[in-house]
Amino acid sequence: MVHTQNYTNMPKLFQKNVEDFTCEKCGEKVVGSGYTNHCPKCLWSKHVDINPGDRAAACGGMMKAISVVLEKGEYVLTHHCEKCGFERRKKVEKEDNFDEVVKISKNLANR
Repeated sequence: MVHTQNYTNMPKLFQKNVEDFTCEKCGEKVVGSGYTNHCPKCLWSKHVDINPGDRAAACGGMMKAISVVLEKGEYVLTHHCEKCGFERRKKVEKEDNFDEVVKISKNLANR
């Protein structure tokens, strides 16, 4: 007898969710692409997902970009929720304000 897993009730690990939003940190009006999870101007995010795009997190806390690392030729941000401590990583997108990325890396170097 072969046992098969029923995947119909399992949550997706990623859901494309195209949404525009106004950044709650800096007020920037952001046009979402379905992969947008943070403000491209100030790099702040909001804790709204359990898995990317699912909008299932009840927290709703603001998430500060606290670090940036270079991995496989791409910069990756780590966001930290100021309300519950949850952290999520997301690569820096071409639309992102690279001056803010540099500020984050300088703040880490000065610790």
